[in-house]
Amino acid sequence: MVRVLIPSGALGLGYDRAALARGIAMRPDVIAIDGGSTDSGPHYLGTGTSKYSRNSTKAEWRELMAARAEAGVPLVIGTAGTCGADNAVDWLVDITREIAAETDSKLKIAVLKSGQDVEMLKSALKVGRIAPLPPASALDPDVLDACTNIVALAGAEQIAAALQTGADIVIAGRTTDTAIIAALPLQRGCHPGGAWHGAKIGECGALATTHPNSGTILIDFDETGFTMQPMGEGVRATPHTVSAHMLYENSDPIRLFEPGGYLDVSDAVYTACDDRSVRVEGSAWVPGPYTVKLEGACRSGFQTVSIALIRDPRYVANIRNWCDDIVVKCTAKAKARVEGDFGIELRVIGLDSTLGPLDTAAKSGTEVGVMGIVTAGTQALSMEVAKMLNPYLLHHPLSEDEEMPTFAFPFSPPEMPRGAIHEFCLNHVLSLDDPMEAFHLDVIEVGV
Repeated sequence: MVRVLIPSGALGLGYDRAALARGIAMRPDVIAIDGGSTDSGPHYLGTGTSKYSRNSTKAEWRELMAARAEAGVPLVIGTAGTCGADNAVDWLVDITREIAAETDSKLKIAVLKSGQDVEMLKSALKVGRIAPLPPASALDPDVLDACTNIVALAGAEQIAAALQTGADIVIAGRTTDTAIIAALPLQRGCHPGGAWHGAKIGECGALATTHPNSGTILIDFDETGFTMQPMGEGVRATPHTVSAHMLYENSDPIRLFEPGGYLDVSDAVYTACDDRSVRVEGSAWVPGPYTVKLEGACRSGFQTVSIALIRDPRYVANIRNWCDDIVVKCTAKAKARVEGDFGIELRVIGLDSTLGPLDTAAKSGTEVGVMGIVTAGTQALSMEVAKMLNPYLLHHPLSEDEEMPTFAFPFSPPEMPRGAIHEFCLNHVLSLDDPMEAFHLDVIEVGV
């Protein structure tokens, strides 16, 4: 049996300290926590930075390092620094060094990096080892050159290799959410279907329980399946909460693809052990070609954002016509006065800014915000066009034969430069003969 303690869904989200203490008291074999995802968009991969506060990350990581020392087991984190880029891994390694020095700790750290070499990927592309995932198209080599960072998602094999070094802490770059949980159970011969299924259920901590924000859970893996129990006081796992998690961030509630195959839960049976824990058996692991997903981000321009607040009832009622007219007139003026490509977009905040025209049930209230977004090839051009947009947002009338209105800017100046913006540009898989060939594993010692 392998016991995995998962403090929370991600480092930086926080967790229940009492629940973590209960988990440590149950003597886990490993502590595993996710470090990020693509949920917050391409900026973090594009820049190789974390979305979480350094101080918050350090405070939570210090506590987990102390918990690891108390338990005497490895601490594993995947997708370090939100995006898992090499710079983000180095960022967390530096934090770990600081904590080790401050706590007089000597630690062995396995550092697994997922960053990809562009020339290597071009060679793989030429020999047909890179394939698109729907709905992506065939990969153009120029896209690889445009990427500021490219990572491959490591699986259980790469995490297992890091654990085999005997490291106290494993800091991994981009991994699948499940890999850091499934690695040790698979390495020690637990049921493969149960290992992957339990890892999927545990990837977001207590999300598969009655109190998702409680954070900490414990999963026991064995030769036939797994048992999951939450550590929070009064928190329950039920067959419903556990089985439903296969729907989370997964387009297929039955199959989950991972490097080297896929999980099939068609025959999984969920049984309540008591009023707070669930036993799962019957999940199957189906081996297949060993592929790893590639993620890449490239710079797509520079942006400046402006916000105006509209309270006049007539303008609120006709906000779409007003915005459309501004875009047409300001675009024409800017094209006549500046050189270079740019785009102007007005989003109505508080009406349907999330879904746009797809939101057929949006209703106008007494006030809406209008967010102007100017995207261009340089920050200077983006700012110049945004300043041309300024008088339209402040004074543009609905018609030519009415008095000029005045609206409100919440800030002065209203133009807020966003700097470089990025977009995801890879949705492909890379075929590997050796699971480690696209990854770099190094072992370092830190502390006294």
